[in-house]
Amino acid sequence: MVTQGTEKINTYLIAQQRIKHAVEQLGLSLDVYERLKTPHRFLETAIPVEMDNGTIKIFLGYRSQHNPVLGPYKGGIRFHPDVDANEVKALSIWMTFKCAVAHVPFGGAKGAVQCNPREMSTRELERLSRQYIREMAPILGPTKDIPAPDVNTNAQVMAWMADEYCNIQQYNDFGVITGKPLEVGGCVGRETATGRGLMYAVREAAYVKGLTLKNASVALQGFGNVGSNAARFLAQQGCKIVGVTDIMGGVYNPEGINVELLIKYCRESGSVKDFPGCSPLSNKELFALECDIIMPTAVENQITAEVARTIRAKIIGEGANGPTTPAADEILKEKDIFVVPDILANCGGVIVSYFEWVQNNYCYYWSKEEIEARLEQKMVEAFHQIYDYQCLQCNSKTTMREAAFMYALKRLYDSMRVRGWL
Repeated sequence: MVTQGTEKINTYLIAQQRIKHAVEQLGLSLDVYERLKTPHRFLETAIPVEMDNGTIKIFLGYRSQHNPVLGPYKGGIRFHPDVDANEVKALSIWMTFKCAVAHVPFGGAKGAVQCNPREMSTRELERLSRQYIREMAPILGPTKDIPAPDVNTNAQVMAWMADEYCNIQQYNDFGVITGKPLEVGGCVGRETATGRGLMYAVREAAYVKGLTLKNASVALQGFGNVGSNAARFLAQQGCKIVGVTDIMGGVYNPEGINVELLIKYCRESGSVKDFPGCSPLSNKELFALECDIIMPTAVENQITAEVARTIRAKIIGEGANGPTTPAADEILKEKDIFVVPDILANCGGVIVSYFEWVQNNYCYYWSKEEIEARLEQKMVEAFHQIYDYQCLQCNSKTTMREAAFMYALKRLYDSMRVRGWL
């Protein structure tokens, strides 16, 4: 359960509500909702880890496997002190719908460990990563469930996890995990894929809304892997990045912020806070900025009804998973703000993870240029499939989020029907 101001938010219930709404809009039987509202499998485990001082600490680990009708389960693993079972279940649901939107042959999954990686040494993180895989190994595999990086995990963590899985199997099977370093079967462009894909989605949204990206003003909440790369790629398109916030603070400059210098500063200081030449900026102030594009790229439930009332942007590109509550959606709809929903906007990561998985299975690797071209093609196709579906199949009151969920649900329903699951 997440509390945002006075609003209590259960992410899992939100995910279920979105499925039920799409089922009702398509006129399908509630049996479809019953089939999709809960994960097929959910594993919660105690993970014992030897700390550097010799003591044993128990961490709580999760893996949620939602629905495999389109293919093996796929989803990241996050390390975060506040993660809980409901959040992991919701994220696995969103992953199922994201894969359906992106036309990649996976079902949704998600994993997590309740921990604070900022308070752990490198050796402690390695022990935790390896022990997590030992606990989860029976339900993982390149044709069963393929994890990837997520919040507070990275290529190095994936390398430890892949190595541990290979040790258990007694042979190399690098296709079990994506987002790995290049040295062990990783894919060029994977680290920047979600941010690059987000740029493509926002670019296409600007095109259909008649907005020129050159000098378009952009504000980002979150400046981790997704936010920083999206900012970089949008700046290359001619956008002006005017505001950025992270967990420590924020910065604002109406004349534009030098993204490359901000990335360098953030790497050295650990935050965008106090970046030279800018004034301080809070999250509340960022969402209320008069700008063309706002991109929430941090965590869930950041745009609540209260926040939505202050938003003046023309386009919202959701780099984070589940950043907007249903109550906020209604307000954004009334204000005619064009929202590129998370299951479309941030699917670049799973698309390139799919590319990595294919390359691992074939033991043949593509060039950076091929990866970027294939990613752009799939992102542009996905955006226009949802946009055309909204325009042609739905009524004018249907949002892009509703269209994306309806489009994905129809694909899942058709697959479950022909497989005899319904």
